[in-house]
Amino acid sequence: MKNLTIIAFLALSIIWGSNFIYMKMAAVYVEPIQVVFYRVLFGFIPVFLYAIYKKSLKLKDLKYSFHFIIMSLLATVIYYYGFVKGSDLLLSGIAGALSGAIPLFSFLLGAIFLKEEKITKLAFLGVLLGFVGVLLISDVFNENIMASNIEGMLSVILGSLSVGASFIYAKKYVIPLKLKAEAFTTYQLGFGLLLLLFITDFNGINNIWQDAHSAIGMVVGLGLLGTGLAYIIYYYMIEELGALKASSITYVPPVIALIIGIFIVGEDIKLMDIVGMGLILLGVFLINQRKKA
Repeated sequence: MKNLTIIAFLALSIIWGSNFIYMKMAAVYVEPIQVVFYRVLFGFIPVFLYAIYKKSLKLKDLKYSFHFIIMSLLATVIYYYGFVKGSDLLLSGIAGALSGAIPLFSFLLGAIFLKEEKITKLAFLGVLLGFVGVLLISDVFNENIMASNIEGMLSVILGSLSVGASFIYAKKYVIPLKLKAEAFTTYQLGFGLLLLLFITDFNGINNIWQDAHSAIGMVVGLGLLGTGLAYIIYYYMIEELGALKASSITYVPPVIALIIGIFIVGEDIKLMDIVGMGLILLGVFLINQRKKA
């Protein structure tokens, strides 16, 4: 990879990997749905400006609004809410590790709904290893597991399933529309923001401004960087590397989230959690090897 592409890859890995601690910090002061509203709002701004700069927005594109609404639900509202809720209830490193299951859900749904996706022995092994990894991290066999942990894990899994489903929906219905990536993301985030305006309870939403560190993490870390700039960097990587190589970025954020949780925040993350994350990443690797074959 070129030097600039390597820098972009590392930057995006750190940005996405650090999102979980920012979500956890923000959820201390405001409700998860309010964190999602702020994230989408401040993420929409740079993407919208970028799309205007590229002259990619077209009024005629609104005839595809139904697809934009579906994507705003799958890849924005449900996805972000599940991750914020999970990060609030779990250790941020654990939530990040569980997010590594996104490609597993994407492959399984693709095998069900896309004719070109076939389940081979290698892919099946990858899915099986990933599923075992999720079980290890979730600690479902622990009799003392708390209800909040179960809710948190189910929330992250729901978010992972939702964004995994969005990849399949986009491949089947959106990509054939041949829209510019920055334009489509502007529409997706825009419709998501409109939806959040109706479903968000704004009572107490300004509490986040009580703590400067949490507010900066939410606005800059989650919004401007974690959503807005992250999409722009990802487009650049797709243009430089192609979609398949660019998708390898999904390997790194769970590792970054665990590193932040252990060494920066000081979370009590067990060895079994690290083993589980390793199995998830190995499973994703095997699935991607199938695609390259």
